[in-house]
Amino acid sequence: MKTIPFCGIDEAGRGPLAGALTIAGVILHRPILGLNDSKKLSEKKRGILFNEIIANSTYHIARFDASAIDELGLSACLASGLHEIMSTIGEADYLYDGNCSYGIANLKTLVKADATIPEVSAASILAKVTRDREMVELAPLYPQYGFEGHKGYGSSAHIEAIRQYGYCDIHRKSFKLKSLQGSLF
Repeated sequence: MKTIPFCGIDEAGRGPLAGALTIAGVILHRPILGLNDSKKLSEKKRGILFNEIIANSTYHIARFDASAIDELGLSACLASGLHEIMSTIGEADYLYDGNCSYGIANLKTLVKADATIPEVSAASILAKVTRDREMVELAPLYPQYGFEGHKGYGSSAHIEAIRQYGYCDIHRKSFKLKSLQGSLF
């Protein structure tokens, strides 16, 4: 009898004002100690676990830049990323962190799975580290925004930089903040 692998899925970058939405799917080949929701781990610990996950799993990472999010919408990007992971990884039992399956068949969901299910924790780590590293790499191109610090999230310093300099190429222009209404361009 054939054993069907188990794949955990999670995303990073759903709420930032800039940068990509990154979605990862992971099938672990062996247990990895120390896995948890990526937000509950230090940056250093995430980096160590990232390398261990990459070396001991089958995985796929999908990403959608700000222009795709603006054009298609966040939900469509999430659904497309879930389809991409499932078609790339193939036959598996899939579990996505959260409560919405976006109408995708054969996708189970569980709120806070990233803190309780190792494969989903691993996906959380791959998605967050990939996205955070990309924001750090992009930061020198847009030094006035401080992306290396807040990673595109809506910190007060980031909002003030948008107020002062406007949006740059990696900002999600479809994300509207009441505090910025009427103050740009």
